[in-house]
Amino acid sequence: MLQKLTVKNYAIIDHLEIDFSGSLNIITGETGAGKSILMGALSLILGERADPGVLFDKSGKCVVEGLFRIKKAQVAEFFQQHELDQEEDSLIIRREISAAGKSRAFVNDTPVNLSQLADLSGYLVDLHQQFDTLELEKSDFQRRVIDALVNKPEQLQQYQQQWQRYTQVQRNLKQLQEQRDNANKELDYNKFLLDELEDAAFTDNEIELRDAELKTLSHAEEIKNTLSKAVFQLKEDEQPVLQQLRQLQSSLQGLSGFQAELPGLAERLQSAYLELQDIANEIERINDGVQHDAARIEQVNERLATGYRLMKKHGVQTTADLLEVKANLATRVESALNTDEQIAQQEKELDTLLQSLRKVADAITAQRRQQAAPFEKKVNALLAQVGMPNACLKVDISAGQLQAYGQDNIEFLFDANKSGQFAPIRKVASGGELSRLMLCIKSLVAQSVALPTLIFDEIDTGISGEAARQVGVILKDLARAHQIICITHQPQIAGKANAHYFVYKESRGGKVTTGVRLLSQEERINAIAQMLSGEKPTAAALENAREMVMN
Repeated sequence: MLQKLTVKNYAIIDHLEIDFSGSLNIITGETGAGKSILMGALSLILGERADPGVLFDKSGKCVVEGLFRIKKAQVAEFFQQHELDQEEDSLIIRREISAAGKSRAFVNDTPVNLSQLADLSGYLVDLHQQFDTLELEKSDFQRRVIDALVNKPEQLQQYQQQWQRYTQVQRNLKQLQEQRDNANKELDYNKFLLDELEDAAFTDNEIELRDAELKTLSHAEEIKNTLSKAVFQLKEDEQPVLQQLRQLQSSLQGLSGFQAELPGLAERLQSAYLELQDIANEIERINDGVQHDAARIEQVNERLATGYRLMKKHGVQTTADLLEVKANLATRVESALNTDEQIAQQEKELDTLLQSLRKVADAITAQRRQQAAPFEKKVNALLAQVGMPNACLKVDISAGQLQAYGQDNIEFLFDANKSGQFAPIRKVASGGELSRLMLCIKSLVAQSVALPTLIFDEIDTGISGEAARQVGVILKDLARAHQIICITHQPQIAGKANAHYFVYKESRGGKVTTGVRLLSQEERINAIAQMLSGEKPTAAALENAREMVMN
């Protein structure tokens, strides 16, 4: 419940504090005294957007603070979702608006954004203002009313989770089908390109290796002549280099006993001899392997021509690039061929989800239909109680397409005059009828929804007399389990208050400000008498007011 409201520097409010009771709180006052301004301030801590133009003193900041007494379980889901700390059974929401227009919001001194604040207010307060009756005309609101009466949120949550999965699979399926259609357009061409590369069957670095081989084959005679000459000079000449080196090494070795450095040089000559001998053998081996092979040249040329053509076709420079193109093509072709299988899997899952959704939706529909008749009966009884004995509400539930909240189209139909001609509320109900109808509906819904505080801003529009008294009876009954804050002009409603607050204007420091005070018993009687007969109430009005308060 809202335990205390503090407002500073808002509109024509300089500073005020209101301590509310936990039952029926009635707020009265002259038109223009600031009752709706008070609701505007309250709406700020419920997540409404701020207008810097409402500052009372442009040099200061506006502060609106609400102290709520709560049960921790009531807001546990919100605090867990937004990673906020909540230890006590009280909650402080504060909103600050600077003269520059900057707005800040706090929950227990922790900064939050407006979206979070609006979410939190949904756990705490239901604020019904003069124009909120328009909600009654919306099909989404009408559905939420019936679902609140069914009061099985876990079943609706189960359905919505399945619905989210169903829509996700639908999106996946559509995407796969589009991919398949696009892939099929390119499949034949991609398969042709892949077949061409697979037929070529190039191995790693093959084109580079074949290019090097062709250069060798093309210069075979020149290479062979040079290598043969080298082998001849090293091994077969009249005085081969190797033989001369061997003789020189032997000569130095023979003098090694006469000069200390000569053995080392002789050893190095021996090493040089062995290295040159190895080189000569390698040259000889290479020379034996070099042959001028015209058939091989033609074969390599053809292979290179194929390789260069494919590289140019695919815009690449190396064998590795060409093999990567081949791998990508294989993936695309395989993907195109496998898409049908993936589509079949998605279609199967979609069908399974659809069957499950329909089953749960049928159960939800049955429960909604089960609640519709008792709801109609209770609303129509309350309508008679608030002065609309000829009015009748009917809930029309018709089958529709599966959607996020089931398969039902729900429409509240209204007949104000027992004509038997029911039509949608938005087409036939007047403003006063909508206000009383909304009160009747909320009084029923509040029994199923754990919402501790309900606020009504002039719910009594367009009624008076006995109808107003009955509205007061309904509010009083509702206040047995809920905190009610109600702004009213009707003395019959004001007389039902557990706590009666009077909003007034006063001149202070050359400025008109709004004040609020809690009325005593006698002050209540006088205020209600003024509502009955004017500023100077008659004795009869005072007696009537006393009876309203005492009863």
